[in-house]
Amino acid sequence: METELSEFERQMRRDINSFMDKAQETRRKATTSAPEWPIEADDEASKAQPKAPRSKPGGAPKTGHRVKLAVRTKQLEMDTVFEHVSSSISKIEAQLEAEKAARKAGYPIIGYVIETNRL
Repeated sequence: METELSEFERQMRRDINSFMDKAQETRRKATTSAPEWPIEADDEASKAQPKAPRSKPGGAPKTGHRVKLAVRTKQLEMDTVFEHVSSSISKIEAQLEAEKAARKAGYPIIGYVIETNRL
C-alpha cells in the first residue's frame, strides 16, 4: 500500500511539473518580443542630439477602446492577457471585436474581460 501511494505521488508530481513547464512555454510564446531598433552610426553628433518623442503611428485610431481579455488555448491552461484596440465608440462592440480577434488569433476559450479603456 505504501509503495503504491508513493508511486502515485511521484507520478502526479511528474505530471504537474510537465504541465507547468508547458504552460510557462506557452506564456513565453504569447508575449511579444522587444522591437528591433535600427543600428545608428557611431558619430558623436547623433548621440548628443536628443530625439523628438514619436507620435502615434498614422494608422492608430484616435477614438475607441482598448480591451484586455483573459484567454486560453486549452481548457486547463493558465489565462493569458490578450489586448485589442478597437475604433468602435461602443464598449460592447469593442468587446465583441476583441473576442472575434482573439478567436482568430488562435485562442478559442475567452475567460473574461480584464479591462476596457477609452482611447
